[in-house]
Amino acid sequence: MEFKSVTHVQEALEKAEYICSTSIATVVFLAGATHKPILVEGPAGVGKTELSKAVARSLGRELIRMQCYEGLDEAKALYEWEYAKQLLYTQMVKEKIHEVIAGADSLPDAVDKIAEQEDAFFSERFIQYRPLLRAICSEQPVVLLIDEVDKSDPEFEAFLLEILSDFQVTIPEIGTKKAINIPFVFLTSNDSRDMSDALKRRCIHLYIDYPDRDLELKIVKMKTPDIEKKLMEQLVDAIRSIRSLDLKKKPCISETLDWAQSLMVLQVKDLSPGIIADTLNMICKYRADADRVKQNMEKIIQ
Repeated sequence: MEFKSVTHVQEALEKAEYICSTSIATVVFLAGATHKPILVEGPAGVGKTELSKAVARSLGRELIRMQCYEGLDEAKALYEWEYAKQLLYTQMVKEKIHEVIAGADSLPDAVDKIAEQEDAFFSERFIQYRPLLRAICSEQPVVLLIDEVDKSDPEFEAFLLEILSDFQVTIPEIGTKKAINIPFVFLTSNDSRDMSDALKRRCIHLYIDYPDRDLELKIVKMKTPDIEKKLMEQLVDAIRSIRSLDLKKKPCISETLDWAQSLMVLQVKDLSPGIIADTLNMICKYRADADRVKQNMEKIIQ
């Protein structure tokens, strides 16, 4: 399955339980049509990772995820040789080694004869595929999620740029592995550091911010369908007011949904200052933020 239009993207994502704006749907459609990666930036919790999951569900593709972190290198991202397995095979066929070197006149001749067999031990049966190589070598189209790329080192980012440009990998002992199907690639960033201009040029840039009121209402209604309209509107308006405060971490859509589900469990019908104070732990992750919300309660409940 492929996306046929921007409208088709929105409809397909909504069926996958992801409601998005027209601008997001447009970027997804263009990325699919041009085979360009999408670099998704924005605050944590606004649905960057969930977008890639929804696209995978919509297209009926496997999602291959690579979580980035400081110190991530090519071996962890591409492939590793299973040296323990190679050693085990060597022990199992050691009798054959005597047959291989039979007739060797000297130690160098014996080494040369063994070297002629190295392809047996440096073959695909001894390669452990990591996310990037799995995505490139997959016989079926996949969605590749490179999550929190801003946590990786600049050197890895440069390596990643090369991979995403050609969608092929050269393994010295085997040769070049080229993508059978170009994966639908998402890179997410929480803005902990700036991405290079080179990477941004290679990608379609998408910034996902906090949703507007109407979109957030639709998301809450979809995720908590039993919530009453009055309470839903109250909590969305309260969340939006809380975001306007000078907080260390503003509540995002994931906190909105957690809060909505908590209010449903508590059987709350009407949002009050007391209820907000009692349930602040669901939306504020720092004590200073919770204190500031309490100090500005009159701005939140109007």
